[in-house]
Amino acid sequence: MIELPVLSSAETVKPAHPIAPIARRPEWLKVRVPGAGEYAHVLELVQSKSLHTVCEEARCPNMAECWAAGTATFMILGDTCTRSCGFCSVKTGKPLSIDWDEPVHVAEAIRAMKVKHAVITSVNRDELPDGGASVFAETVRQSRKLNPNTRIEVLIPDFRGETDALDILLESEPDILGHNTETVPRLYRTVRPQGRYDWTLEVLRHSKEKGFRTKTGIMLGLGETIDEVESVMRDLRGVQCDILTLGQYLQPTKEHLPVSRFVHPDEFAALKETGMKMGFSHVESGPLVRSSYHAERAAGD
Repeated sequence: MIELPVLSSAETVKPAHPIAPIARRPEWLKVRVPGAGEYAHVLELVQSKSLHTVCEEARCPNMAECWAAGTATFMILGDTCTRSCGFCSVKTGKPLSIDWDEPVHVAEAIRAMKVKHAVITSVNRDELPDGGASVFAETVRQSRKLNPNTRIEVLIPDFRGETDALDILLESEPDILGHNTETVPRLYRTVRPQGRYDWTLEVLRHSKEKGFRTKTGIMLGLGETIDEVESVMRDLRGVQCDILTLGQYLQPTKEHLPVSRFVHPDEFAALKETGMKMGFSHVESGPLVRSSYHAERAAGD
């Protein structure tokens, strides 16, 4: 087994962090590099339609596994985020104008890949009046129109807690509404300085109140305690969140937040058991778990 190389990008603009070099990963965090076959086919397809995938932008360690199975998570609204979260490798800056052909291109890619469960996510677009909700909604509609048998999951920004924007998206009726919590409240100022914990809970609460199945994810290894993680899990069940993912934070570059510790697989297993006892319908918990990892399994397949 060999580690996926950490990719660099001259375009990435992030605040500097006075941190040590990226820590050496333990054996349980090493994955095989992507190969040929279906992975290469999917990459060519995505690039031919000028699409972005969170698999590439976030340097997901499961990219080879998921793409080889013919699945992918599409990132809409461009590849430049208006926020500068300390953990994220997506570049920060002034985004380009909206590409209104993107919803159709995503729908066509889903059809070409024969995806049964598609995840649609985005960068933050805080400069837009609705935060990009209307583009999200149109992408869901076009994807369902062209792929009526495909389950559509969305992984959305917080829209600054504005439920009017959220309702625009919900009107397109995605099958699963996902929004990531990311970390514990104490670390929000460092990890996601332009986000707020109460906005996250409001997105999940409002979506559930509207009758949607909800999903969220938390990263471990940023300096949180297990007690804090369990407290967040209780808050999430307090807003009736259905699906939870728990994974290890991996430092993308030297300019990003350092890994506080590598959480052992046994701890992830214990948190999964705790989550199921709390009432989550599904908990995906492990070092390599990401928001969209085995999304079809979490949805009940």
